Amino acid sequence: MKLSKKDTTLNEKDALQDMLDAEKLLMSYYSAAVIEGSCKPFRKEILKNYTSTADTQFTVFEQMLARGYYDVQPAQKPMIDQKTEMFKKVLKEVNAG
Repeated sequence: MKLSKKDTTLNEKDALQDMLDAEKLLMSYYSAAVIEGSCKPFRKEILKNYTSTADTQFTVFEQMLARGYYDVQPAQKPMIDQKTEMFKKVLKEVNAG
């Protein structure tokens, strides 16, 4: 079966999703590199790259949001309160142990 250009070309939404996924993956790689980095110049450069990638990731996210490709539901106050309490308990446990 021969695929046409139409069959193999990403539409705008898929292209933006692919870019968003790639930026998120890059951020995870940079995060691991910072953790494993053993010299300050290397860590400084990786952190600079991480920040740049985070900015790019957010820009892609904003573009997806503006085009209606990414649905974000605002958190309701009870959910925020519940998560805050949950993390307070975890923090207490970590500090106690």
